[in-house]
Order: sequence, then structure tokens, then C-alpha cells
Amino acid sequence: MDSKVKFFAIVAAVSVVLFAFALVWYTNKPATPSDGQPANVQEAMEEDDGYRDFLKDENFFDPDPVSGSDQSQTESVPRLYLQGYSVMQDIRLTVTDSRGNPVTGQSFYVSIDGIGEYKDLDQDGMIYVPEIKAGDYFVTLQPVDGYIIPDEPMRVAVKDQIEYEVIDDIRSLMHDESEIDASVEDTEEQNEIEDVDDTEVRTRWEGSDAVFGIDVSKWQKDIAWEKVAASGVEFAIIRCGYRGSSSGSLVVDPYFEQNLAGAKAAGIDVGLYFFSQAVNEVEAVEEASMAVSLLQGQKIEFPIFIDVESSGGRADSLDNATRTAVCRAFCQTVENAGYHGGVYTCRSWYYNKLNDSELNDITHWLAEYRKTPLYTGDFALWQYTSSGTIDGINTRVDLDLVWNR
Repeated sequence: MDSKVKFFAIVAAVSVVLFAFALVWYTNKPATPSDGQPANVQEAMEEDDGYRDFLKDENFFDPDPVSGSDQSQTESVPRLYLQGYSVMQDIRLTVTDSRGNPVTGQSFYVSIDGIGEYKDLDQDGMIYVPEIKAGDYFVTLQPVDGYIIPDEPMRVAVKDQIEYEVIDDIRSLMHDESEIDASVEDTEEQNEIEDVDDTEVRTRWEGSDAVFGIDVSKWQKDIAWEKVAASGVEFAIIRCGYRGSSSGSLVVDPYFEQNLAGAKAAGIDVGLYFFSQAVNEVEAVEEASMAVSLLQGQKIEFPIFIDVESSGGRADSLDNATRTAVCRAFCQTVENAGYHGGVYTCRSWYYNKLNDSELNDITHWLAEYRKTPLYTGDFALWQYTSSGTIDGINTRVDLDLVWNR
């Protein structure tokens, strides 16, 4: 081959190799702004359209979250709730916390459309508005510093006539003894009845086909129920609560729950009694509602009795017609709740403080402390002494007999 031709062939080959190297280098070099696109745009394009990833983020359009300090501050502000009901031509309101307990120590104002504004004067969380015509009313709790109030008014349907139905939120009116002065409010007078003489029997009754039992309350303190059952006691009427003789507050007997559980566990049949200080039918419905509420649906074998007796309390001065109406209202409310109702009192009260003939259809529990009762009406239970002794109880205790269970 001619030397000149060889020279041009070598130059051509080298040129091809250099061009190939230059092409490879250009293709793989890092992008720069001078290449026609900003570096950040090229990176976004090279990430397989990553600029659309925000569409996959479920929280992208959510508002900014509340900071930890703001959230805790909101949660620390207590929220108020308004509860209300009507028994008969009235509105009964309770301002409660989130657990349903009345909020005390604070003045609350409510507005009732078409009527006016009312204040919780004694700061017990409850407002009572009497003498209201039947109809629907809207009640608004006024703003209170330091609290969150309900957003909407509450509707209350005021009833024209009493219906003898259990009040659903009666627990908002109930108190523990720690909240009241029991020495003033609990005036159930032990063993202070007129119907007693020297023939009173203070031991277990012998020679009768009647069933033997007792009635108990906080006055008997802690009871060993297994020993009570072993001593021959077959039933117990247990006090569930009382209405304060001065304030009218509804108070739970502090031993009620343990007495009910203990008696049932020992196989003893159970009934209840409520020491009443109701001065009208509405309060009687409240007392019956409390007794039923405390049972929480539990079955019992004996009636729920209203206990009316002399106590030096707010109900002692009632006339016979009103006291009789109170007893009927209590028992009717209990009956409507699926339990059996009854009346407890002594012979002289059946004769002189009640219109007894109007209670003939209601179970009578008689307190008369003599060997042979002088009461001539029908009675199913007889409390024949308040000075009995029973193994398992360290105090005196009432002894009872029952017929025709």
C-alpha cells in the first residue's frame, strides 16, 4: 500500500476512536445548568415523575395539627352537660360533669325559652323550676368561665300529670353520706314506736308456720351473712336509702351494696325498704326511682317498701290524704318498674296517719311489738321486735315474720 494512503487510513481510524470516546463521555457526564435545564428539574424528571408523589400523600391537604401545648390546654378545660326532666308541671335540671355527677360550688344560670332565667342559688348543680304549663321547652346553659358548655339548647317535655314512671337520670340527685350531715338528715328513730307492751318477744319466734326474717340498715354495721343464714334467717329486708329529714336530699345507705350482696351470697331472700321524707307525690316518685335504680335490674324476692313513721322530719306534719297519696305514688312507680311495692308503718300510723282503707290493695308490713297484734287489718309481714339478737350481727336487730309469700 502507498505510504500516503496508510497515513490517511491511520488518521481516520484514530479519529473514529476519539469520536467514540467523546460520545460516551458526553452521554454520561453530570447535568449542569448550561445543558438547557436546571439541575433540580432534571433530577425531578429522572425520578420517574416524582413531582406527582404529593398526590399520594393522604395528609397533604389536612390542616396543620394542633400543637402539643394547645391540645393539652383544650383537654384540660372541663366540659359541662345539662340533664333535665319533668315529673309533673315542673322542670328539674342538673349540671353535670362527664361522669354524670352534679357540679357543685359554682353558680349556674339557665335560660328557658318563653319563661325566663334561673340560677342555681345553693350551688349544688341543680335547678328546680315549678308550676310550668305542660309543653316543650328549650333550656340553655349560660356561659361559665373556665368551662365548655353545650353547643345546643336542651329540649324538656313538661308533663301535665304525674305518670309514676322511674326517672331515668335519678342518680344525678342521689348523694353519699359523705356529702351530707347524717346526724341531722338520717332521723329514722330506732325502736321508738308507740305500739309496744310487756309481751314483746325478743327472740326467734317459735311455734309458727310463718317464715322468719330480719330487716337491716347501716345501724347494724358489718354483718356476717353466712352466720345469719345458719341461724335460721330466711329473708332480709334491706334499707337502700333515705331522704334527708331536713334538706330532703336523697341519700344511699352506706351499707346497702354490701348487705344486698352478702345476703344474696348466703342464700337469703331479699326485699328493700326506703325511709321516706317525701312531702308530695313527685318526691315519692323520686324515692321509688332511687330504690329501683340501686337494684340495677337485680331480681328480689320481697317487695320494695316505703317506710313512713315518726322521725321529727319534714314529712311528720303531712295530712292523711297527702301521706296516703305519697305511699300510693311510691308503690305504683315500683310496680310499673316490674317490682312489688309495699307500705311499712306501725299500727297507730295505719289507723291515725293514713287513710288505710285506700291502701287495701297494697302489701302491709306492720310494726307492732306485742305478742298478739291489735291491728285488725290485713298484713303480710310483721316486725314483732326491734330488740332481737342474731348470730352474725353485733347489734340489736329487728325481727320479722311473713305469711302468704
